[in-house]
Amino acid sequence: MTPMGILGVMFLLLALYCGIDPFKHSAISEFPEFEAYKVEMPSWELVPRVRDKDNLLQKSEIKFLNQVQGPESIAFDPLGRGPYTGVADGRILFWDGEKWKDFAYTSTNRSELCNPKPSQMSYLPNEHICGRPLGLRFDKSTGDLYIADAYLGLLKVGPEGGLATSLVTEAEGVPLRFTNDLDIDDEGKVYFTDSSSKYQRRNYLQLYFASEKSGRLLRYNPHTKETTVLVSNLQFPNGLSLSKDGSFLVFSELCPGRLLKYWLKGEKAGTLEVFAILPGFPDNVRTNKDGEFWVALYCCQSIYSRILGIYPRLRKFILKLPIPKRIQNLLLVGGKMQAQVVKYSPEGKLLQVLEDSEGKVVKAVSEVEERDGKLWLGSVLMPFVAVYDLA
Repeated sequence: MTPMGILGVMFLLLALYCGIDPFKHSAISEFPEFEAYKVEMPSWELVPRVRDKDNLLQKSEIKFLNQVQGPESIAFDPLGRGPYTGVADGRILFWDGEKWKDFAYTSTNRSELCNPKPSQMSYLPNEHICGRPLGLRFDKSTGDLYIADAYLGLLKVGPEGGLATSLVTEAEGVPLRFTNDLDIDDEGKVYFTDSSSKYQRRNYLQLYFASEKSGRLLRYNPHTKETTVLVSNLQFPNGLSLSKDGSFLVFSELCPGRLLKYWLKGEKAGTLEVFAILPGFPDNVRTNKDGEFWVALYCCQSIYSRILGIYPRLRKFILKLPIPKRIQNLLLVGGKMQAQVVKYSPEGKLLQVLEDSEGKVVKAVSEVEERDGKLWLGSVLMPFVAVYDLA
C-alpha cells in the first residue's frame, strides 16, 4: 500500500472512531445529541490587539486564600459593608472585617453533600442540589440582595440574610436553566441573563463548545411580578451592567466575544446594537462611579478559537477526539490559565487593559468591582479574591 493509501486508511479509522466514540473519552461523550453551531465572529481586524506588557495584575494582593471557593461575584451593601460573595458550596458569605460569616443561601435542599470540599470543581455534581449563586446585586433603596443562582433562577434575600425567596424560575413558558448575572434600575426592575435553555452551569464547557443560540436577556418587574424576555437567540449571554444614567445596559455575549448595548430609554428604547468587540471572551461586566465599564475576560481570542467558531463541523470533529474536556478547554484558552480585564468608556472606547498573561498571581477573573481606588477581582475558578490597587 502506498503512503497516501496508509494515510487514507488512518484517516478513515480516525473518522470512524470519532463517529462512534467507543470508549467515551471525548469532551462531548455525555451528550449524544450534541450539535455545534456557527459563531458570527467579528472581523479579525476589529479585535483589539492592545496588551498589558507589564502584566500589572501580577501586582495584585491575594486575599482570603482557601477561605472562599469560586467567589464569582463581589458586592458591597448600601452601608458599604462587605464584601459579600457567592461560593461553590451554594452559600453567600459576608466579610465582617475580621472573618467570613454565612449570610444567605438559595437552596432548601442543602445536606452533607454541600459540605466543604478540596476544590470548587468538586462541587459541580451537586450544584443543582446545593445551589450556585453567581451574580449578586444590592437594591440600594431597600438593602435587599438579589441573586442570580445558576440552577434556581432569580432570588432575593433581605438585609438580615437567611433563605432567599424565589422570584423567577421560568419566562414565557421556558425554564431558566443557567441564570447568570443581573442588575437593578432605580425603579427596582431587575435585568438578568439566562445563558442557555439547554445546558446548565455544570456543563458550561459544553455550552461554550456548542455555541447554541438559546440564551436570553430578561427583565423582572417586582411591582407586577411579570418577567419579560427582551432579547433571545443569544450565544452564551453572561454579565450585564446598567449605564450610569440608566438609559441603556451593556451585556456580554461570550461566544462571539463582544459586548451588546440594549437601550432602555429615548428614541432607541428596545433596540440592540454592538457596543464593543473584545480582545477575548467575556464574563461579568460592572460599571464604576464614572460610568465606565469593567469587563472580565475568560481568555484571549486566538486564531485557533476563531477557526473553531467559524467552522462548527470542524469543532465537533475535534471535540469527538479522545481528548478530555479539560484539555480541550486549555487548547482554547491558549494552553494555560491567564487573567485579563478591560475597561471601556460609556461610548464603547477601549480605555485600559490589565493582565496576568502568565497566570502567576491572578490565574482567572470572573468579575471586576471597582471600589475606593481598588479593583476587587472575583473568580468562579479560584479559591481567593484578588485586589489590585489602581493608584
